[in-house]
Amino acid sequence: MNSPHELALLIDALHALHGEAHPRAALATLTRTRGSTFRRPGTHMLVFEDGRLVCELSGGCPQRDIELRAREAIASGQPRLLHYNADSGLDVLMEMGCGGELEILIEPLLSPGATDFAAPLARCMGSRASARLATLFAVDGQALEPRRLLCCDGEVCFDGTGDEALRAALAAACTDWPGRGAGTRRLATPRGELDVLVEAIDPPHALLVVGSSAAARALLPVSAALGWQTTLVDSDAERLRRHAPPPGLRHLCTTPERLGEALPLDRHTSVVVMTHNLEQDIAWLAALRDAPVAYAGALGSRERVARMRDAKALAGLRLHAPAGLDIGSETPEEIALAVAAEIMAVLNGRGGGPLRDNDGAIHG
Repeated sequence: MNSPHELALLIDALHALHGEAHPRAALATLTRTRGSTFRRPGTHMLVFEDGRLVCELSGGCPQRDIELRAREAIASGQPRLLHYNADSGLDVLMEMGCGGELEILIEPLLSPGATDFAAPLARCMGSRASARLATLFAVDGQALEPRRLLCCDGEVCFDGTGDEALRAALAAACTDWPGRGAGTRRLATPRGELDVLVEAIDPPHALLVVGSSAAARALLPVSAALGWQTTLVDSDAERLRRHAPPPGLRHLCTTPERLGEALPLDRHTSVVVMTHNLEQDIAWLAALRDAPVAYAGALGSRERVARMRDAKALAGLRLHAPAGLDIGSETPEEIALAVAAEIMAVLNGRGGGPLRDNDGAIHG
């Protein structure tokens, strides 16, 4: 799937297309994969007639072929399904060097209405709601003009089906989708076998960096580069003024007691406490004890961390401390890299070890 950062770029581009009287672009979407592939189902790339791209898929040989087919679809105005497997596209597969198989939907976007789903999806992400996007793209294996249904926190917030029976089928597909990721389901109906891509879309991850230390400031651009909604938090207004984050990143002056009122502490949020003051660190971490955050971490030596774990105020808190993966980091920038890597590993349910020791899937 696209990352929340990629998805935000894609939504912005679709918004721009919506404002054009005669848009000329196509949306390429991975609908099925098998084996080792460069991306997973639910990944999108926007191809413009003039060759511009938003959210490149791979940059390699399959992408160049997909771009060509997308421009052909723009010219014809017809959606199509591409198959890269042993029966077709074998030359591209050999150049990929990964041995996987792909199915890709090419969807011409030639009218403003083709992107109507983008605005409600943006609103859903902005409200930090969890979304399910169901896209009907084929009947009995034949590509058709996609029809979409979007559910936000279980409620339908966009219906592009134009048909009650299709609405019910796509809504059921959204409800039945089990958690993260995306995939295509084949639904047997009186109209034939429907191919429906279901995407579980979470809001952008948020990272709260508490403290104005050098390591805290070094973590900010790393977090922003990953597309996380990044906020520098400090209880000292003057210190925060002196060490304000770069333009475009948010900063907030508040206290540990008011942190939950000032910012959402939900399951799509991580918090790293980096004040270098033990009592302050404990106070900030105590504010997270009953919050469903994805990750709560703190810097510190083994001895200092042991004192944190002994603090009654932190009883029951799942604390990642010392924060970061063991990569031998020493400088603020190296520490920031180690911390961001551990957060990413936790979010993806990975151990953070070398890929050469992993016998499972590399991506996703």
